[in-house]
Amino acid sequence: MPRKLIFTLFIPILVLLTETGFARVSGLPDFTELVEETGPAVVNIQVTHFGERAAGRPDGMDGGQGQEEIPEFFRRFFDVPGNPGGPGNGRPDRRGAGSGFIFESDGYIITNHHVVDGADQIIVRMADRREFEAELIGSDPLSDIALLKIDGKNLPTLKLGDSKGLRPGEWVVAIGSPFNFDQSVTAGIVSAKGRSTNQQQYVPFIQSDVAINRGNSGGPLLNMDGEVVGINSWILSSGGGYIGLSFSIPIETANSAVKQLRESGKVSRGLLGVQVGAVNREMAEAFGLEKPVGALVNDVTEGSAAERAGIEPGDVILAFNDEPIESSGDLPPLVGMNPPGSKAEVLVSRSGEEKTFVVTLDALEPDEEGNLRASNAEGGPTNPLGVLVEPINEGRRRALGNPEGGVIVSRIESDAAFRAGLRNGDVILTINNKPVEDVDGFNSIADDLPEGKAVALRVMREGITRYIAYSPAVED
Repeated sequence: MPRKLIFTLFIPILVLLTETGFARVSGLPDFTELVEETGPAVVNIQVTHFGERAAGRPDGMDGGQGQEEIPEFFRRFFDVPGNPGGPGNGRPDRRGAGSGFIFESDGYIITNHHVVDGADQIIVRMADRREFEAELIGSDPLSDIALLKIDGKNLPTLKLGDSKGLRPGEWVVAIGSPFNFDQSVTAGIVSAKGRSTNQQQYVPFIQSDVAINRGNSGGPLLNMDGEVVGINSWILSSGGGYIGLSFSIPIETANSAVKQLRESGKVSRGLLGVQVGAVNREMAEAFGLEKPVGALVNDVTEGSAAERAGIEPGDVILAFNDEPIESSGDLPPLVGMNPPGSKAEVLVSRSGEEKTFVVTLDALEPDEEGNLRASNAEGGPTNPLGVLVEPINEGRRRALGNPEGGVIVSRIESDAAFRAGLRNGDVILTINNKPVEDVDGFNSIADDLPEGKAVALRVMREGITRYIAYSPAVED
C-alpha cells in the first residue's frame, strides 16, 4: 500500500515540474519587433587616419583610446584593420570601425570618443547602405562620448530612455557592427549598475552580459521599450573577446556630455576637491554609521571647494544634491554632472552627526588631448618598463592631493607590470628610488635601467603609496 501511494503522488509532481519548465522557456522575450523598429537608426562608423599622421603613431594604435591602447584586461572593442596603401610618401592609412546611432532626425549621432579620436575622415553608413561624411561636433574623453553630424532630413531616430530605472536581471539589447558585421543584434541582462574604474571614475557604467565585441563601440544598449539606456563602451577580457562582462555608459551621462558638446564643443565638470575611499563595516562602526554606506573623505585638497565649505578628512559623504551615495564610486559622476561655479549641497556624517554643507564647485581641468598624444608618440611603442605615461596638470595634481613630481600611467604594455599590480591611473613617484619629476625624467630613468634586473616603482593610488616590483625582462 505505501509503495502504491508514493507512485501515485510522483506522477502529478513530474507533470507539474515539466509544465513549469516549459512555461519558463515559452516566456522568453521576443526581440523581433524591437529590432525592426530600432535597427534603422543604428549606424556603422568608418574612420580613417591619413598616412603621414598615422605613421607617427606606434603600430596598432587607433589614435585614441582604442582597444590596443587599453591593457589586456580593459580592451576596447574598436576594430582597427590596417590598409596597405595610402597617401603621404607611401605611408599607410589607418582605418577603424565602430558603431553609433541617430537620435535627432536632422542627423545628430552619438558614438564613443575612442572611435573617432584623431580621425581625419569619418564616414557613416546607414542600415539602408547610404553613406554620409560626418562632421565631428565635439568629443569628450572623460565620458568617452562624441557627437557627430551628417546632412540629412527625416532620418530614423532612437528615443533616449532612462537608465536610473534599470534593475539587475532586466533584459537589454545591443545593436552594432562587431568586426564590421553591420546590424548585429545580441541580448542579455543587466548584471550590475554603478561600476567605475580608475581611468573613468566620472562614468557609473552599466554592466551586462550582452555579447559585444570590437566594433560595437558607440552602439546603443536598449531596454525592452526600444529606448537607449546606455552606449556600449568596453569589455573586460583576458584575450580581447567577449567573456560575459560588458560595460555601457548610462544615457544620462552621455546626454549631459552631448548637450555641452552641442553648445560649445567641449564638456566642463565641477570639482569638489576630495579624495574618498570605501566604507566597510568596521569603518561604519568606528565613524558612527548604522550601515556601511557613503564615501569616506581621506583627504581634502588645500583651497578646494570642499575645504572652503568646511568638509574635513574623516567626514563620510552620504548624499550629494539629495542623491544618496551608496559607495565611494557614486560620488565623482554626480559631482562631474554639475558645471563649475554651481552650488551643491553635500550631506556628511561627522562623528555620527549629520551635517549639510553648501559648496561652490571648482572646475575640473582634464589633461589636454595634445599632451596625451605627444607623450604616447614620444614614448614609442614601448620603453624598457613597458609603460607609457602622461604629465599631471595642475587641476589633476590638486585632485590627487598635490604629489611632488610624478607621472600618470596612461598605458601598460607589459604583462609583467600588470601582473605585479600596476594599473592605468597610478602615479609613479620613483623608479628604483630615483625621483620621477616629469615624462622626460621617467623616460630617461627607464632608458638607463640595466637589462635583466628587477625594478621597483613607488606609486600612489587613491592617496595611498606603495611599491610595485617586477622584471621588465620577463617574456610575456
